[in-house]
Amino acid sequence: MHEAPDYTRVVFDTSGPVEFDLFTLDNPRRVVIDLADARAGPGLDAGMSRIGSERVTAVRAAPRGSQYRVVLDLARDVDPRSFTLAPVPPYGHRLVVDLYSKGPAGAVPAAPVPRAKRDVIIAIDAGHGGEDPGALGPDRIQEKDVVLSIARRLATRINATPGFRAVLVRTGDYYVALRDRIRVAREQRADLFVSVHADAFKSPGVHGASVYTLSDRGATSETARWLAEKENRSDLIGGVGDVTLGDKDDVLAHVLLDLSMDANRSASIQAGAQVLGRLGSVVTLHKRRVEQAGFVVLKAPDVPSILVETGYISNPAEARRLNTAAYQEQLAAAVASGIRSFMESHAPPGTLLAAKRDQDKVRYTIVTGDTLSQIAARYGISASRLREANDLDGDVIRVGQTIVIPAT
Repeated sequence: MHEAPDYTRVVFDTSGPVEFDLFTLDNPRRVVIDLADARAGPGLDAGMSRIGSERVTAVRAAPRGSQYRVVLDLARDVDPRSFTLAPVPPYGHRLVVDLYSKGPAGAVPAAPVPRAKRDVIIAIDAGHGGEDPGALGPDRIQEKDVVLSIARRLATRINATPGFRAVLVRTGDYYVALRDRIRVAREQRADLFVSVHADAFKSPGVHGASVYTLSDRGATSETARWLAEKENRSDLIGGVGDVTLGDKDDVLAHVLLDLSMDANRSASIQAGAQVLGRLGSVVTLHKRRVEQAGFVVLKAPDVPSILVETGYISNPAEARRLNTAAYQEQLAAAVASGIRSFMESHAPPGTLLAAKRDQDKVRYTIVTGDTLSQIAARYGISASRLREANDLDGDVIRVGQTIVIPAT
């Protein structure tokens, strides 16, 4: 059993495909699962299941003819959902029952109403969770536990930075579907999505941290998928509900979405480079450039997204480091530093960070005898950066003109 904020997940491991009936009863409240042609496996004790959740107070089980009945006693009304899973190593067949609290299924807290000058929002996704432990290291070290701890430390550092707010996609030991992770980031109007993982490889000698962004092929396939889902067009670009594609023809919608995906991939690469650079100053890197792949969690069409592989949990020495508080703090500090660096130079309009950046700009009024190169040298910046900050095509300036001096 695994607890999520809005549901409790109950997972049954079975030796083969299973047929079942599921229904609810009242007075007292309970969910009943009848498994056809089934019996208890050796050592199964329903009373050993973790109890004490907000929804399940007890688990009872017993044979019932050729069936095996499991009863979940409930503390409140629930909306049960069930499905089976085919074997995926190291797991065999599974039956999954999700018990949602009555209300909108799978709902997440609504994003706060943006203020006139809002915080930059960073969505932090700890990979795996619940019945999915991710990579397994020596001494029973599990990826899901390591990355959740790093994600929490990263969130603490982000929240301690004025003008920033962190949103944890997964706050405990439960599983969140990959596209639901994207959905949470979009509903929270995240300005950057950071997914935290710990890699594994068949060779225990492989080690080091990596940063990934979405590949060209992944972006192309995702554009097609989003456009095929007509219901998504109402909130496809610019965050939930801001820009609609519902009234656009297919060609224009495709062009707009391509532009959105390209812009976010470009921003993702820049964010990834900043984070990778900071990681390289404190830990060993597996690759010294930002890698690209088709990870599902990187496929939000309107949220720059990166995936950070903090190390190889299959490497015994690295796994032991990843499992220590000191090393996790090092990683969290490096990732937070990279995020801050990227956001300070790419502050979204309407944020406190953008307002501070504008206030910090120095403005200079041109006087007789000034040249662009002299002004640049006076403030310790390059002439090209001065031109870029003021949208100048060349070195021509005029007396009385006011220009912005970018921060050094």
